[in-house]
Amino acid sequence: MSNSTKVHDLTALFRTHMPVWPTAPLPVVEPVGIIPRDGYLVERLSALTHSGTHLDAPAHFLEDGKTVDQIPPADLIGTGAVLDVRSELKGSTIPLAAVQKHWPKQFAPEIVLLETGWSHGRSATKRYLYDFPGIEPATAEWLVQKKVKGVGTDTLGIDPFGNAKFEAHKVLLGQGIWILEALDHLDTLKEGTAYTIVAAPLKLEGGSGAMSRVYALEP
Repeated sequence: MSNSTKVHDLTALFRTHMPVWPTAPLPVVEPVGIIPRDGYLVERLSALTHSGTHLDAPAHFLEDGKTVDQIPPADLIGTGAVLDVRSELKGSTIPLAAVQKHWPKQFAPEIVLLETGWSHGRSATKRYLYDFPGIEPATAEWLVQKKVKGVGTDTLGIDPFGNAKFEAHKVLLGQGIWILEALDHLDTLKEGTAYTIVAAPLKLEGGSGAMSRVYALEP
């Protein structure tokens, strides 16, 4: 990577009691060692693996699906594009037509990031926790046809909260396509630009997913 490469950090700041999936326990970051007393600083973390910006591995919904540690590193890096669908949301749905409209024509993305603007409202409100937009199963099927490696969103889930069957999850994960959720700063990316996306989840043995640091490298 050259010194001129611009790196966009697409990861939400992890903090105590940050908003997470409504039925999940709130994360807690607790100081255990402090420099004045102990000579070092160290913290204890209590959280579900799907807290904050995180990656869903196929094992999240499939008994025989790959766990997060089984995803090859090369599959976590690829050419990516942001699709700005903010102006075309239909209630809690990201319409397939919006995804198709904003699909880049100059290149074929391996990783697609859906910008809904939801991260700007990150807070413990009913709207943020329950009303976020997600994709429909038909959109997930269309993304499978596009042969992507991964799909990301700046909301708490790729399915809207009301889809208790998690149909989009199952379509994507069933084809080995991982999912990034609760991304941040997608508005720093430009549509039509081919970024190198790096998704770096914890290498958690047997994990259904893991908290991740996500970067977009601008050419």
